Amino acid sequence: MDDQTVLKTTPLHALHLSLGARMVPFAGYDMPVQYPAGVLKEHLQTRTAAGLFDVSHMGQVVIRAKSGAYEDAALALETLVPVDIVGLKPGRQRYGFFTDDNGGILDDLMITNRGDHLFVVVNASCKEADLAHLRAHLSSCDVELLEDRALLALQGPRAEAVLAALWPDVTSMTFMDVRDASLHDVDCIVSRSGYSGEDGFEISVPADQAAQIAKALLEDLHCQPIGLGARDSLRLEAGLCLYGNDIDTITTPIEAALEWAIQKARRAG
Repeated sequence: MDDQTVLKTTPLHALHLSLGARMVPFAGYDMPVQYPAGVLKEHLQTRTAAGLFDVSHMGQVVIRAKSGAYEDAALALETLVPVDIVGLKPGRQRYGFFTDDNGGILDDLMITNRGDHLFVVVNASCKEADLAHLRAHLSSCDVELLEDRALLALQGPRAEAVLAALWPDVTSMTFMDVRDASLHDVDCIVSRSGYSGEDGFEISVPADQAAQIAKALLEDLHCQPIGLGARDSLRLEAGLCLYGNDIDTITTPIEAALEWAIQKARRAG
């Protein structure tokens, strides 16, 4: 990266520095690669207890049909992903990917049915291209990047217990559920999915409240901050594809062994 390039920062940047993080450029952001404990201990921390990742650099996107109907937004998005979006129940999310005309993967993403709109989380390195792709092809929808929100990933076998201290209702969530939640009187969106291959949660929170929520989670002795180094080793160990490393435009979903993510309803032909 050019020395003159000004890196963006997430709402947790000051917190990372206060925790002694070693910062590196990643996808145009100044991000923590590790904390004083080091990558190995952070990896084991997430596998045995709970780890907190800052993933605020990722894109949080709302897709809303101009008609106001969820099904219209879902049908529109189905023209860009080989995934069943129409059949996705309210309050549920699904893994998917944008494909190009040759079947190559433009990006992988998480897609949620929020009742009257879609909530989509895309990778940081593809964020601008994904927005352009959506806006170019979904003329029947309004596509909005939520720039006033942060995103935390709380991962590990003790993640539920850590989050339950702030929001007891989390214990009733099942894998791939998405719900509105009030954490310390802050309105958040919580999803239950395994960013690291462990049980875990992604927490979308207003940017100006992100540090408050992160500090509250880190008050639990079983929860520690985790950087990009352990993110990579955890995902590699779990066999989870990392866009740009394992999958890209010269990889098809079948070559990446991602056919499990293409529902039967989308396999015709």
